[in-house]
Amino acid sequence: MRKFNIRKVLDGLTAVSAVASASSAAQQQQAGNRETEIQETLQSEHFQLCKTVRHGFPYQPSALAFDPVQKILAIGTQTGALRLFGRPGVECYCQHDSGAAVIQLQFLINEGALVSALADDTLHLWNLRQKRPAILHSLKFNRERITFCHLPFQSKWLYVGTERGNIHIVNVESFTLSGYVIMWNKAIELSSKSHPGPVVHISDNPMDEGKLLIGFESGTVVLWDLKSKKADYRYTHDEAIHSVAWHHEGKQFICSHSDGTLTIWNVKSPTKPFQTITPHGKQLKDGKKPEPCKPILKVEYKTTRAGEPFIILSGGLSYDTVGRRPCLTVMHGKSTAVLEMDYSIVDFLTLCETPYPNDFQEPYAVVVLLEKDLVLIDLAQNGYPIFENPYPLTIHESPVTCCEYFADCPVDLIPALYSVGARQKRQGYSKKEWPISGGNWGVITQSYSEIIITGHADGSIKFWDASAITLQVLYKLKTAKVFEKSRNKDEKPNTDIVDEDPYAIQIISWCAESRMLCIAGVSAHVIIYRFSKQEVTTEVIPMLEVRLLYEINDVETPDGEQVPPVPTPGTGSNPQSIVPQSHPSTSSSSSDGLRDNVPCLKVKNSPLKQSPGYQIELVIQLVWVSGEPPQQITSLAINSAYGLVVFGNCNGIAMVDYLQKTVLLNLGTIELYGSNDPYRREPRSPRKTRQPSGGLCDINEGTVVPEDRCKSPTSAKMSRKLSLPTELKPDLDVKDNSFSRSRSSSVTSIDKESREAISALHFCETFTRKADTSPSPCLWVGTTLGTVLVIALNLPPGGEQRLLQPVIVSPSGTILRLKGAILRMAFLDTTGSLVPPAHETWREHYEDKDEKEKAKKRRPVSVSPSSSQEISENQYAVICSEKQAKVISLPSQNCIYKQNITETSFVLRGDIVSLSNSICLACFCANGHIMTFSLPSLRPLLDVYYLPLTNMRIARTFCFTDNGQALYLVSPTEIQRLTYSQETCENLQEMLGELFTLVETPEAPNRGFFKGLFGGGAQSLDREELFGESASGKASRSLAQHIPGPGGIEGVKGAASGVVGELARARLALDERGQKLGELEEKTAAMLYSADSFSKHAHEMMLKYKDKKWYQF
Repeated sequence: MRKFNIRKVLDGLTAVSAVASASSAAQQQQAGNRETEIQETLQSEHFQLCKTVRHGFPYQPSALAFDPVQKILAIGTQTGALRLFGRPGVECYCQHDSGAAVIQLQFLINEGALVSALADDTLHLWNLRQKRPAILHSLKFNRERITFCHLPFQSKWLYVGTERGNIHIVNVESFTLSGYVIMWNKAIELSSKSHPGPVVHISDNPMDEGKLLIGFESGTVVLWDLKSKKADYRYTHDEAIHSVAWHHEGKQFICSHSDGTLTIWNVKSPTKPFQTITPHGKQLKDGKKPEPCKPILKVEYKTTRAGEPFIILSGGLSYDTVGRRPCLTVMHGKSTAVLEMDYSIVDFLTLCETPYPNDFQEPYAVVVLLEKDLVLIDLAQNGYPIFENPYPLTIHESPVTCCEYFADCPVDLIPALYSVGARQKRQGYSKKEWPISGGNWGVITQSYSEIIITGHADGSIKFWDASAITLQVLYKLKTAKVFEKSRNKDEKPNTDIVDEDPYAIQIISWCAESRMLCIAGVSAHVIIYRFSKQEVTTEVIPMLEVRLLYEINDVETPDGEQVPPVPTPGTGSNPQSIVPQSHPSTSSSSSDGLRDNVPCLKVKNSPLKQSPGYQIELVIQLVWVSGEPPQQITSLAINSAYGLVVFGNCNGIAMVDYLQKTVLLNLGTIELYGSNDPYRREPRSPRKTRQPSGGLCDINEGTVVPEDRCKSPTSAKMSRKLSLPTELKPDLDVKDNSFSRSRSSSVTSIDKESREAISALHFCETFTRKADTSPSPCLWVGTTLGTVLVIALNLPPGGEQRLLQPVIVSPSGTILRLKGAILRMAFLDTTGSLVPPAHETWREHYEDKDEKEKAKKRRPVSVSPSSSQEISENQYAVICSEKQAKVISLPSQNCIYKQNITETSFVLRGDIVSLSNSICLACFCANGHIMTFSLPSLRPLLDVYYLPLTNMRIARTFCFTDNGQALYLVSPTEIQRLTYSQETCENLQEMLGELFTLVETPEAPNRGFFKGLFGGGAQSLDREELFGESASGKASRSLAQHIPGPGGIEGVKGAASGVVGELARARLALDERGQKLGELEEKTAAMLYSADSFSKHAHEMMLKYKDKKWYQF
């Protein structure tokens, strides 16, 4: 676990500085004001930052290993990460400090340890007997490059093959090199005139540990006698070798080659292969050799007692199968099954019933590690079905474009989402239990539920249950199905302003209590969803088109600015409603031939069947204006109590009543100021301010903005081509992901005042004006220039009247200004408690008309706590921008506290969150710092340098939530969760699962009488005698350097807890001497048994000798 150097700020000092910064504002307040009475309970000691868990598919996997006794799977990656998987819910993430790629992993089977070999020629021994595995020893090779490792079952001697063709032997207990070396020239001697190439395979004969099979890349295989230190046999083939596998009886082995062939060799016949197979080669007539195929990258040879052996291989397809997907081939007797995979195969392993290589293997499953997926195939069932994967590895099914995190959700929410999501599951999986079942769950210390929502490039949205540091997908919503798709690739009438991914999700606004969901997409579209447990068919999809443009004279005709909505019951009397065509034409153009009034996407005009779950309430689209495409939406908010949704971009703001399906407000940003515009801007037609293409994609290039402040990503969200941020695409190699001061350069050609974007929206019940005596519903609007404006909302009464009378909205001018774009707003009551926005509680949305009428009548607008306060009581507005935070007293609108968060950087994400029955402001800065501030006084409580590099993906996905939780997308396929709560950090050890459990090693296979009598069966080897220092001498010091690991002391602590730990420690303490004694005892017992059998049977033979039938015995 990474240690953080946490700089906690002394409360006494910070209190002084906070008071000093607020002194001028405080002088404006009359004596005895209520803000001084708020007792703040949060102190620095409540905060500590640490990573908790990492979810998702390991990014860029490179190695795979499995412990068949512990039933634990390990995956290594190209970035030096190590992911360990046990039973569903038991996962672990570790990281090699060097960041070098993992080239191979080897478990010390049933020992709670793992050896990793890295591309920087280091070996590491990991202790898995503690909840957070740590490195016990490392060994760095200086002169040779590691290419292959082999650790025999129940041995402490690791064979290490190198690029030079040599084999070194490492003692895994002390992590030191043995003096015993197998040199390449000794191994091949005169069998080849040239160097045989790197070692690609090492394994000992299953029946004789003293015989080592060494495969060289060039095609040479050597059977080396460890005792006599010479080669018994050499097998030469003219095709390069990729892998080798033994038959369990030790009399045959199989090699896979670069020409797509398999060669099976009898150990004692080195001159030519016993059999050559081309699994995917076309058999030509006249006995000619089949055409060469692609290389077979790996082969495994597994035997069964009851039937034919399995030969399982990856690769080997013929070259004429262009466009065919990667395949795994399973050959069993005369049948050959070719299993197509969605991605390239990185590695595979066959899971077998026994860990002993000299017994019938009895394979039951194959684990296939793909570039972007993990697949388990059931070998025991016909058709080889796959197992349903219980791990949360599908985060990246489509690239993640945004994330939201919710803690302490209503208790009935997760079951409701799970029940609708269960219907979406595929069929046809294996009926068996998931075979990777090792480890134990941790203790659940959290009682609250957590939900993560991810938005994706293909327009899908996934809801995840993230409670108690686990992750499980609950429900998937496809937003793209509301739109028409092009039938052929050339036809692009609607999505031609988008490079790709026209349905990508940019912003998610969700009300957990009412279950209302609103999304904004990259094609300037907004969709509102309502949750229902009933299936419905929507005949006509309700839709609105909004002409949001930057021209002041359009204010005179607000009704003409939108295509009128689809009529719905109750909207007929509304003056704004005009009976429209069901779907507007998508090819209208203005008088000068420019595209005009056209949305980017075309909504389906056929009936839409909607399954239980989230169902479309309304689709809103921004349209082209005089040849200019609509600008991307930069902020979004929905309120279920008011029945309103609001969104904004760099042109202005629009508010929609989704109950009456009407546009209430459509204003340019300047018009919100009225006559009080501090910049005195002259509005322009958007045609005169054509912005360059690129948007978020090219924010790292160009010239520096001539301005003494860093702009936020929101100010850069104005692209002519509405393309997805390239950094979010997993395949892209971004040279410089770091943020720079010039990141907003794509908008330098635009006058900064003329393009003020809406960056924050917050519905609330508060005091709109200074003279107000009671709070009322309103919308607070924040812009990229740091202005906060207020729009008052006059809502009709609830029930039937809410659908008949119009909602009246009136902008009421500027409240205040901050440095930098506004990111977040919230409100506190007089006790310092958070005032949540008003909301409805969820109830089923009836489709039956009579029931619907009843529902309307009994639907009251729920009221937030503030409206029931005494008239004399005030509120506090908390506003966070990318540079500073302010606390404003309402209704007086005086700034009572102010904190400059950062001078040299800018805040990427700010959230007002609850922790330990109190609230605080949590901020994540572009310079990698995570900070928290008390509320309302804005005292600094935590400042930690957490991330050295912040890229666009992290910036778009980082979010804080209540109870000290946060997350971000650490790679294109993985979510990293962290906590800033001291209490959670302390409980984390208990919550984490255990990888190692005490399991008895299965009994060794019975040798049988004949093998005992005639000396057959497995031959053991005293490796200590061969490889120990007394026999082989010391290894060259310059060859490798031993590095003690940081996990040494932790490892002892981890292994020494409880009875299990005692047993585990005793097991670890067994040295080779003890093992030898044990082996000797077993051998003695076996000899006694053999001698007894021999004497008994010799007596029988003597009795039968007279009849000359002794040979039948």
